[in-house]
Amino acid sequence: QVQLVESGGGLVQAGGSLRLSCAASGRAFSSYSVGWFRQAPGKEREFVAIMPADGVYTDYTDSVRGRFTISRDNAKNAIYLQMNSLKPEDTAVYFCAASDHSAGSYYAAAYAYWGQGTRVTVSS
Repeated sequence: QVQLVESGGGLVQAGGSLRLSCAASGRAFSSYSVGWFRQAPGKEREFVAIMPADGVYTDYTDSVRGRFTISRDNAKNAIYLQMNSLKPEDTAVYFCAASDHSAGSYYAAAYAYWGQGTRVTVSS
């Protein structure tokens, strides 16, 4: 069982940066793959970034590649999303997620554990 709590959201101007954090509790967190998803008003939840348990790769949705960076610190049971060059279209509630499928997945249904979300608003 894993519990996740996000923080770090807020209001930022276009071109600015935010760093989202996700604190995880539970045993064997290092064996879980992790991901970030987001949901904009009136839209479905979408994949943003993924990192498998072994951390050998990361991947991103095309719209954020080169601007966002996912990372994890297993010693601290934490996941991060560094977001640079933010755009108004990045405005959404951001969720961190964990899956006991160590390889990770781009699909929300594969993740059993979710945080409550943190809101990011980017003004133009």
